[in-house]
Amino acid sequence: MAVQLGPLVAPVKRQIEINELSGNVIGIDAYNTIYQFLSIIRQPDGTPLTDSHGNVTSHLSGLFYRTINLIENGITPIFMFDGIPPILKRRTLESRMNRREEAKAKWEEARAKGNIEEARIHAMASTRINKEIVNESKELLRLMGIPYVQAPSEGEAQAARMNARGQIDAAASQDYDLFLFGSNVVVRNLTITGRRKLPGKNIYVNVSVERIILEELLKSLDLSRKQLIWVGMLLGTDFNEGIRGVGPKTALRVVRGRNSVTEVFDYVKERYGKETDANPREVEALFENPQAEDISSESMDAMLQGQRPDPSAIIKFLCERHDFSQERIEKFANKLAELKGHRGQKGINNWL
Repeated sequence: MAVQLGPLVAPVKRQIEINELSGNVIGIDAYNTIYQFLSIIRQPDGTPLTDSHGNVTSHLSGLFYRTINLIENGITPIFMFDGIPPILKRRTLESRMNRREEAKAKWEEARAKGNIEEARIHAMASTRINKEIVNESKELLRLMGIPYVQAPSEGEAQAARMNARGQIDAAASQDYDLFLFGSNVVVRNLTITGRRKLPGKNIYVNVSVERIILEELLKSLDLSRKQLIWVGMLLGTDFNEGIRGVGPKTALRVVRGRNSVTEVFDYVKERYGKETDANPREVEALFENPQAEDISSESMDAMLQGQRPDPSAIIKFLCERHDFSQERIEKFANKLAELKGHRGQKGINNWL
């Protein structure tokens, strides 16, 4: 589960226009983004887009068109792919798998009854990413000349490490875990902007890009980053269950004035009679010193310079293998080649 910091982040969250990020190098949580595409880009009854062989193509459509949109707005994206998950995440992954299986069964039941709206909601909840989807996403990015990093563990941790070291201007994900991993600047809704229908309601909203700066968040909460990690742990993270009955305001009250994660959870045990399911010090260490690759300056330079897109290979991959419209793909593939061929490099941190 992603840490539920939304209510605490809201006062410092700023809506911006996507062109305000022009010139920025942004590390994008690949799994989070692909999951969004697989969830959103579906037919009315929740069925994902597929080719004539039954292969899912929703993620390819999202990656292709949305990434070109980023480049058109002057953004240099670098996608961060997850590696081997920490052992403490296994329970979370098993729980997610069970929920998706349940959602899949409810989707099929609702679709059989002709309840289209309900079917779509359950279909979105059943979304999963497999190796084939990951490999095809990497292949498409390579053909587009878009760099990506294979993280040793969490993609969010990799993006946070590179942002904290000034190698990228911001890290992009829908989850606030990036702050616990130490990201200085977090961008949300980067690849899902536009008009969106609320699930289960006949209401449409405009989704805008949001930017949150860690320094402003910590100042508004009067916390250190270490204390913010403790707050996240009390609410629940991918590595530990939260303390039932402890919400954001209570978590803040518990953490303030305490000097160690042990002191925090000893107090919780004494005050509420509850314990977390994982060793607090181990969870704290995962966020403070996550496993991430140290990218050299030479490697960063190579990524920023990027490879040239290969329009003919893109057309072959998307049209011949996956039945995309050749006329439309050719148009955008050539547009991508032109954008990457004529855009000059801009400096990192030009707006910080």
